[in-house]
Amino acid sequence: MLQLLPIRLSSAVRRSVLVASCTIGLSLAAQAQQAPRTIHLSPEDQQRGLNGVQKNFFFTTGDGSTEAEYKNAGFFGQRLRPYLAGNEEALDNLNRYRRQKWMYLTERLVFVGAVGMYSQQVFSLDDRQQYFNNNQKVAAGIALASLLSNVFISRNTNSHMQRAVEANNAGLPAARTGALQLRPSSVGLTASNTGRPLLAFTWNLR
Repeated sequence: MLQLLPIRLSSAVRRSVLVASCTIGLSLAAQAQQAPRTIHLSPEDQQRGLNGVQKNFFFTTGDGSTEAEYKNAGFFGQRLRPYLAGNEEALDNLNRYRRQKWMYLTERLVFVGAVGMYSQQVFSLDDRQQYFNNNQKVAAGIALASLLSNVFISRNTNSHMQRAVEANNAGLPAARTGALQLRPSSVGLTASNTGRPLLAFTWNLR
């Protein structure tokens, strides 16, 4: 940490500098809270490929050394969304993931409904079992179409989540990807030996 005190201030601007220093300090604190962070998917989720299983992703903003560090991203990835704020490409991919999950959920409901409709028609009103009447043909057709659509829906769903994370990490500033960056962390007033106030900057090496 470096500290620099080179600027003398007259009494006419002390109040303005004090207000400005408070404003800058609050702004820096807000930026620190909202700064994007590197996101890591769990090792299992990183390996998901095309037509992978449709279950929730787990992620961490730490080093991912323990299982407890990973957070559930939610069925639609909603718990990951705050970490992607400000990155349009990442959010676009997350929106595509959410769209695919809605389609997947709809397909599952249609399939279950078609199976239920078929099962209901097995026993007719006169208690004779039927397995291929007209209603059952329609139900079987719907169920088959639902299963086929599931293949196309599920094929790229997981890749949208992975791309969202990749886009977030690719868009991080240099300070977050290993390069050294010097940036002020706070601004304030301090007294000198002469009794005159000085403008003080505190710097952090990251």
